[in-house]
Amino acid sequence: MENVIPNATKVATKWAIIYVITSIVITYLFQLLNVDQNSGVKYISYIPFIAFLLLAQKEYKDQLGGFITFGQGFSAGFRYAVFGGLMLAVFIFIYLTFLSPQILEQSIASQQDKFKEQGLSSEQIDKANEIGKKYGPIIGAFVAAIGLAICGAIIALIGAAIFKKEPTIEDIERGSAPNADPAV
Repeated sequence: MENVIPNATKVATKWAIIYVITSIVITYLFQLLNVDQNSGVKYISYIPFIAFLLLAQKEYKDQLGGFITFGQGFSAGFRYAVFGGLMLAVFIFIYLTFLSPQILEQSIASQQDKFKEQGLSSEQIDKANEIGKKYGPIIGAFVAAIGLAICGAIIALIGAAIFKKEPTIEDIERGSAPNADPAV
């Protein structure tokens, strides 16, 4: 009987979908509660990202029979981060463009005050606002995708180090290490 290695992409995609759904709920909850976009409360949304990344790695380890190499753990976590980032980027673009464009307007207005504090001229502020209105959703989506991939890579490295458990010779000889060939 041939051992089939579980698919890390399948596990990562599942957890990325759960993360994006959770992020959508949190986004609308913050909007409903009228939470300031610049408050520290927004960092709560990182908790599910980290938790689901670690859960994706843990599930993949369990599917591998309790053994996982550092590379396998990193791969599952990084795939989750990339897939989650891409899906969230699509949501952010749709959210800022069609669903809640007033959020983009509020962000631009708060930036306008910061620009005044920095001493920019009204012409420079108007130009910045124009760029923000035109490219804000695209920039937001791009930053989300790249930012989650980078943060995810770092967290996936940590998670891979935590979950790493390679089979020993005894595990292979006993046959308790799935996907391990005792003849090797």
